[in-house]
Amino acid sequence: MEEITVVEVKPQLVLGMRKRGPYGTIATMIQQLCEFAFAQGVQMIGPPIFICHEMTPEQAMEADDAGTADVEVAIPIAEKMEGAAEIKCYELPGGKMAKTSHKGPYEECGPTYEKLFAWLAANGKKIVGPTREMYLNDPHEVTPEEILTEIFAPVA
Repeated sequence: MEEITVVEVKPQLVLGMRKRGPYGTIATMIQQLCEFAFAQGVQMIGPPIFICHEMTPEQAMEADDAGTADVEVAIPIAEKMEGAAEIKCYELPGGKMAKTSHKGPYEECGPTYEKLFAWLAANGKKIVGPTREMYLNDPHEVTPEEILTEIFAPVA
């Protein structure tokens, strides 16, 4: 795990979609976004992002187990465009965020979140919005041990 820092994240124009279901749908949703963007000739300018609307690890685990998690995925794009059906074009808000990194399988990022939450508590920071995961490489192109994920938590 990388050090935890506080960074200013700029708002980003994205293509995104949001559904209720288990977190296991993230990969399929990202694939749908990429296929839509490719078919429309949209210039993707950053890695895929998952936005987690459950505010605590307990809420996230319960929602995932029940299949009712609020799952939002997005891909930064170069210019505004029309969405279609459940795919929308919108601005993902920016702001002050605590940032850290996880290297390894997605399913094993729990300890990274625990360290992040402990750091936030120790530094008097409060999470004020949905956390985000930014997927820096493709799990089809690297081994699970080489997967890189940046984790962001909006803070006050």
